Amino acid sequence: MILLVSGAIISFGSKIYELALPLLLYQQTNSPVVMSTMRGIEFLPNLLLAMFIGVLVDRAHKKKWSLWTIFLQVVILFILFFSVQMGRSSTILFYICGFFLMTFSYAFFNARVSMVKQSLPTEMLTQANASFNFVFTFISIMGPALTGLILMLSSIHTGFLLTAISFGFAFFILLLLKTDEEISLTKKVGFWKELKEGWVELFRNRTLWMITVAVIFLNSTAGMVDTTIIFFSKDVLKLSDAQLGTLLSSAGLGGLIGSFLIGKVRKLWSTGRIIAVTTLLIGFTYLMMYMSESALFFAIGLCLNGILTTISSVSIWTYRQESTPHHLIGRISGITGSVFKLSMPFAIFAAGWISELSNPSHVFMIAFIGNIFIFIFCRFSLLWTNKNA
Repeated sequence: MILLVSGAIISFGSKIYELALPLLLYQQTNSPVVMSTMRGIEFLPNLLLAMFIGVLVDRAHKKKWSLWTIFLQVVILFILFFSVQMGRSSTILFYICGFFLMTFSYAFFNARVSMVKQSLPTEMLTQANASFNFVFTFISIMGPALTGLILMLSSIHTGFLLTAISFGFAFFILLLLKTDEEISLTKKVGFWKELKEGWVELFRNRTLWMITVAVIFLNSTAGMVDTTIIFFSKDVLKLSDAQLGTLLSSAGLGGLIGSFLIGKVRKLWSTGRIIAVTTLLIGFTYLMMYMSESALFFAIGLCLNGILTTISSVSIWTYRQESTPHHLIGRISGITGSVFKLSMPFAIFAAGWISELSNPSHVFMIAFIGNIFIFIFCRFSLLWTNKNA
């Protein structure tokens, strides 16, 4: 419960920051390339550092590690707030702070995955992950809507201050966590050997490896779409900041519905088949976005996307926890976290240039075609035939 509440508060603050930062950049530059570059930089920690962070998490005292990651994020958020407040902000500063914010954010959530696995029996992990997702998705509905109201009453950079305050509350709540965990003795083996052990385990688990390959490309199409949504909403649909917050809440509503459905879906289908079917259906939500000429139709597409993405994501997270030994969970989470984002920065940069040089809706069509190809890969691979995953 302490992990759930502290994580929910962090999720609330993050949603405010995640919307405030691109809107601030949009105000200052009016450039989709700058916005997509910021988005791409935020994913670089996962790509470059996640596997190394995983080794450190397996070695570390998870509670102390988590507290330090929260504290450092608070410091960075105050730097962002006061730099804008004093008129000394720059795009480069946003890039640097965004990189480190996402680094420490990933470090926190990697440790949380390990603590959840340590706290619960395997048969409860699906329910637990669905509960986490439900709470965080509920926050994602309220976060953008609240941000829209804040944007009408105050300066956009106020979002950085609110995020820092919420992270401070999460820090003190996490202090209440009592744990008898011991630092792993595997640190004596050596950093690189421990990292190699993680890779060996990943290749041994063929189903998880196939899922990892599929997610590389799924994250690419999703990243392109996520990057384009704000620019498309502002530039094509001509939505106000408050309307944009409400629109994004529709995706959160879909996530809530998906959280209720995931338990039943996992009882009916294997993880591989869930990934294949949701990949195809997510592709059609991208097609809906491409065809959208009104905010309502676009919101329906986002809602359906939220349902399907939640079912797919929770299934992947849970299978990764279920099939990984506890002493390797940090490394497997870190390695897959890196590989998951392997092509994402490039896809995001491409989305920005496509939006700059042509109609942003073309990004949605490219994502639709991409998901069709990913579905074909899933349908005719081990993911479809392995019914025990």
